[in-house]
Amino acid sequence: MLRLSWSLIAVGTLFVAVVIGVLVGPVPLRFGAIVSEMADRLPLVDLSSGLTEQQRAIVWELRMPRVVLAGLVGAMLSLAGAAYQGVFRNPLADPYLLGVAAGAGLGATLAITYLPSTTGWPIDPLPLAAFVGALVGVSATYVLGRAGTRSRTTATLILAGVAMASFFTAVQTYVLQRESDTLRQVYTWILGQLTTASWREVGLILPYIVLCSVAILLHRRLIDVIAVGDEEADSLGIETSRVRLFVVIAASLGTAAVVAVGGLIGFVGIIVPHTIRLLVGSSYRLVLPLSILFGAAFLILADLAGRIAIAPAEIPIGVITAFLGAPFFVFVLRRSRKLS
Repeated sequence: MLRLSWSLIAVGTLFVAVVIGVLVGPVPLRFGAIVSEMADRLPLVDLSSGLTEQQRAIVWELRMPRVVLAGLVGAMLSLAGAAYQGVFRNPLADPYLLGVAAGAGLGATLAITYLPSTTGWPIDPLPLAAFVGALVGVSATYVLGRAGTRSRTTATLILAGVAMASFFTAVQTYVLQRESDTLRQVYTWILGQLTTASWREVGLILPYIVLCSVAILLHRRLIDVIAVGDEEADSLGIETSRVRLFVVIAASLGTAAVVAVGGLIGFVGIIVPHTIRLLVGSSYRLVLPLSILFGAAFLILADLAGRIAIAPAEIPIGVITAFLGAPFFVFVLRRSRKLS
């Protein structure tokens, strides 16, 4: 009953966030017309929204791709954060804090700076470059956090992530200083931006997100066991190292894909999973699927706040999430210290 009720709440929250995200903009649209227009696209449904062709173009070519892209990015970052926290048994593990996002950012920066035009390429190399950087980042953090000790505590893992993120950022800054022609393009991307969102970006990252999300969700029961401890998991015949490696690769691939199109958007993987744990408990059988739904709704609303706060100008979405996430991170850190 708890799972069903919270699932309905999560679906309802996401639906409201999507409708509001499409509704709000410089061109006024009616709430009922938006709902009817969205319902009209469903199979076996035939409704007249009353929108003009120009208004339909605004909905489906401008606002809807941005809302869908924000939802996909938020869902993946939230799911990845929850997965990292489970397999590392660390409440502060997050794609941004573990060096994953910084590594992906460096990989994408190198691709933007040094690769020629990729217009005619059969496969976009940007997500691949970001993925390689993400794997290097999380691997280096994992190894560095384990150096000199047999276990990875909260402090050592986070400090290792901060160190690796600083290193990748330094390399990125050096590259940008030498290649100043791409400075504006890269920094606009770094701050997190969905202003140029289109269905092309949605189609680019959707296969990665679907594949990685399914892979992580299929391991949610095993993550529950690993979150208790490696010894308990080993006693049940679970190969913890293999499960951990598989989940980390899946979460890193998904993070790399969304970083490639959305930029460095931090703290989503901390805010959403921890809020869900406070509401429904710590079982990853609930936390992981709810992180997808609430993470999507959260980033859609965060992007909306960036759009309307200083309209007609926009605040980069990475700034919005950092503004919300910094105090939330302090709250989680203080709470984890009290529980330890």
